Amino acid sequence: MKRVTYAGSEFVTGDDIASALLSCGRALAEAGEAEAVTVPSWEQDGTITGVTVLIGPSSQIVVQDARVDAEELIDVTAIARLHAVERRLRPVAAIDVDTRDQESWAADQRNQAWDGEL
Repeated sequence: MKRVTYAGSEFVTGDDIASALLSCGRALAEAGEAEAVTVPSWEQDGTITGVTVLIGPSSQIVVQDARVDAEELIDVTAIARLHAVERRLRPVAAIDVDTRDQESWAADQRNQAWDGEL
């Protein structure tokens, strides 16, 4: 588990959640945007609550290991929401390239180079 310190407050959350929070914060900072996000936190009495933080360009978040007597806090939905914000800010295009097309293109390039030398 991780202890997150933000704006003078602390909360404990899962490792993957804290990592996703930092990654989302980095993407928001790079884009010059801010957004309020909610992540689950573990309370000392064992209950799970939600913490809403405003992260953006001037966020200063510290994450450190936390020693707690509880199972790792896992919330795939919260992680997915944080990653969705990050993907919105850092879109990635995937291109499926057929290697036969690459071989054909390379052969055309060789033929053009050869034709140019005559």
